[in-house]
Amino acid sequence: MDQHIETRKNRGNDMPKISLLPYTKERVHEFYKQYIYDPMIFSKDSDIKSYIYSKPLVDDYYENKVLDPTRHYFAICLDDKTIGEIQIKYIDFKKRCGTLSVALVNDSVKGHGYGTQAERLMIDYAFKSLGLLTLYADAVLRNRRSQHVLEKLGFLYTHEDDMLRYYVLHRY
Repeated sequence: MDQHIETRKNRGNDMPKISLLPYTKERVHEFYKQYIYDPMIFSKDSDIKSYIYSKPLVDDYYENKVLDPTRHYFAICLDDKTIGEIQIKYIDFKKRCGTLSVALVNDSVKGHGYGTQAERLMIDYAFKSLGLLTLYADAVLRNRRSQHVLEKLGFLYTHEDDMLRYYVLHRY
């Protein structure tokens, strides 16, 4: 994907701007070499496992996920450093919908608004560039931070099961 999406600094806002850049194989490896599982992505403590970087597994991930035509991936970059990945997955162009998903590399970049900026850019991209009318998202029940961001961005809670809270956002 040759798209490049960049934030614009708001007046009076010193937050560094992030960019969404094409998620190349090199950027996927950059992300996963520094990635640390966040315990909040697991439904319960007993599911928490450690992550160990593996070049063949990341290559496979790139080939089977990032290049999947039903997904649009971007690298979340801060000063050209990959700090996360974001995607619209399960895209159905007939129904004009897809599902938003985001992951930040580790705790050093969480809590600074980068994920929120990236999600706001992807929502705009999904609605304006892809022509989608509806976005879905979900968050692990105990991941209150992710739920808060989704709600702040306008997603509406629809329901939950024993693992996830589900959200929907219709084109504005």
